Amino acid sequence: MLATVLTSPNPFSFSLNSNRNPSKTHKGNPFFNKNSKFSVSKKPNNGPIKMPTAPWMKGPLLLQPHEVLNPSKPTTKKSSNSNAKAPDKALFGKESGVRGKKVMKKIIRNVENLQGNEILEDTQIGIFEEFEVGNWLEEIGSDREVKKFGGKMPWLREEDKVVFRRVKKERVLTQAEISLDKDLLERLRGKAMRMRKWVKVMKAGVTQAVVDEIRLAWRKNELVMVKFGVPLCRNMDRAREIVEMKTGGLVVWSKKDALVVYQGRNHGLTSKFSIMDYSNCADDQEIYSSTISHFPSGNNINTSQEKSNISTRGRSLYREDREKESMPIGIFMKGDENNQPVIGSLYERETDRLLDGLGPRFIDWWMRKPLPVDADLLPEVVPGFRSPVRLSPRNTRPKLTDEELTYLRKLAHPLPFHFALGRNRNLQGLAAAILKLWEKSLIAKIAIKWGIQNTDNEQMAYELKNLTGGVLLLRNKFLIIFYRGKDFLPQGVANLVVEREMALRRCQLIEESARVKVAETFQVADEPLAKISTIGTLSEFQDIQTKFGDLEKENNELEIQLEAQKENLERELRNQERKLSILNIKIGKSAKELAKLNSSWQPCEQDVDLEIITEEERECLRKIGLKLNSCLVLGRRGVFNGVIEGVHQHWKHREVVKIITMQRVFLRVIYTAKLLVAESGGILVSVEKLKEGHAIIIYRGKNYRRPLKLMTDNLLTKREALQRSIELQRIGVSSFFSHNFTSLILL
Repeated sequence: MLATVLTSPNPFSFSLNSNRNPSKTHKGNPFFNKNSKFSVSKKPNNGPIKMPTAPWMKGPLLLQPHEVLNPSKPTTKKSSNSNAKAPDKALFGKESGVRGKKVMKKIIRNVENLQGNEILEDTQIGIFEEFEVGNWLEEIGSDREVKKFGGKMPWLREEDKVVFRRVKKERVLTQAEISLDKDLLERLRGKAMRMRKWVKVMKAGVTQAVVDEIRLAWRKNELVMVKFGVPLCRNMDRAREIVEMKTGGLVVWSKKDALVVYQGRNHGLTSKFSIMDYSNCADDQEIYSSTISHFPSGNNINTSQEKSNISTRGRSLYREDREKESMPIGIFMKGDENNQPVIGSLYERETDRLLDGLGPRFIDWWMRKPLPVDADLLPEVVPGFRSPVRLSPRNTRPKLTDEELTYLRKLAHPLPFHFALGRNRNLQGLAAAILKLWEKSLIAKIAIKWGIQNTDNEQMAYELKNLTGGVLLLRNKFLIIFYRGKDFLPQGVANLVVEREMALRRCQLIEESARVKVAETFQVADEPLAKISTIGTLSEFQDIQTKFGDLEKENNELEIQLEAQKENLERELRNQERKLSILNIKIGKSAKELAKLNSSWQPCEQDVDLEIITEEERECLRKIGLKLNSCLVLGRRGVFNGVIEGVHQHWKHREVVKIITMQRVFLRVIYTAKLLVAESGGILVSVEKLKEGHAIIIYRGKNYRRPLKLMTDNLLTKREALQRSIELQRIGVSSFFSHNFTSLILL
């Protein structure tokens, strides 16, 4: 093996050699000791020294004396800095057992830990501000030019990046936790956990019957358990608010879909609050004066009034309920002298501002606030109501495209519900409220109430569409969504359009009166007045309108209906003729295919010299054939060469074969039996009616000989027989429909 050579300052040398051939390597060296491996020359020698070589080296290895290693001194060199510590494992160590993002997180954590090291702080003061790790990296392009690497290392974080963590929702204290003592509340909750009887709330919500049942139960017990069904069970916070508001009690315990209501200490002294007190405030009809006053009656166009008389009592109760709910988390506006709290979120406040003035709220609302308007409390008939004026912008079609319809449906999905409806007909009050809402919003979203019998969303949507003229975006058993349309005009714009038309008509009258005066001035004295031409004047236009306008108005609908019926009949006639031509083409194709198949089918004629059997033999063979379990079944293909082969296979083991056919017409069954007898050469015993079909029993005869070739060439193959059956069926069906179409066309 080749020896390692290092530079040494000593002038003497040593040599290494293996014990295998010491004489050849150190021949003639007086300083070599045969009992030792090394020999050191103490005399200085300025010439090169021949060193031992590896077996695979061909040439000698000659080194200068100062290049030969001195074995008297150790070869390892001590580090000049003996006090230097080992490199930090956090910076140079490997991360094992993790991959991907976990490795990067560990590396970043280790680099952050290194920032607290005092040694690194001493060496990096004043340098870290000037240089970054990303500025040290350079990349060499294909043209050997050094380029700056502008990227950042994974562990370098952006200092200006702000992360907003999700704020945990604060728990709102209930009314029972605020008003009741802690000991009393714990006692009531312990008692509530052991209750096993409850009052069931159905789909209709907390009705007056439920409230009466709760108050009746309070006479015997201070606690009542209430269980909620769909939909209130999906929002138990809202269920708690409704129960506390209607009954006057306090909810002390809740679990899943159940609430336990405490009657309160002053239950006997408080006045009973009923839902009728909240909803009957709509009977005065005064709250809708601002809603319906902008609908014109006759020719008078009145602008919408700004006064709002909407359900003063209901709104006050609703506001008080909102203040109670939001009091623990009241948000106070800065700079307000009175320091009034802001009620609810921005979403609720904006929706309330949008719905104010439309009608009383639906306090049995089962979803989150804000509460929608109760459409059932709006008036059924509004005096002077009529559909709004609609006018499309120039070069704009009122019909929505598929993309616009999809966009509006997506836009309506997160919007709150504006109305809650449970009535099918008499929706003029709701239509008036929708028209007023459309002045601020593009979409009107209506929820259908739960638990009301015989609600028909199709009838609701149909009547609202006729009253408002809007576009129906979506309709199902839960909601109805209407778009106001591209041709919708707000009340102010509609009034301006009507005023402009009236001004235009006045201008026409003024121009016509001026033209008449000028014509009278330049009139020839001898020419009679009747010969004055009225071509192109306003009077001519008005005469045409009065002469043909009424006739058109009267006969327009009848003519349209007649034209529509004629067009429908002509279209139907063209469709029938087209279908008849298609059927005739199909019949012709099927006839050609059937003729081709029939040309290759040549049935045999029945042999005249038949073997005769007696009646006793026939009866015996009939009974034997009926008792046979094995049979041959004929399908839609009929008789083909495979059937004759099967008959001969049966006759190989027995004298009688039973063939069952599914044909219903008896004449067709007899024809099939005769065809089988002619092709097979057997004797027809009988044809019997069975549960499965008709059984044809054929006797092979006393002089039967098995033919050499079982499949005959004169019959169709299995595939050709199926094709023939299909073509026959196609011709039959096509002929039937062709006859029907022909009779309809002739009529």
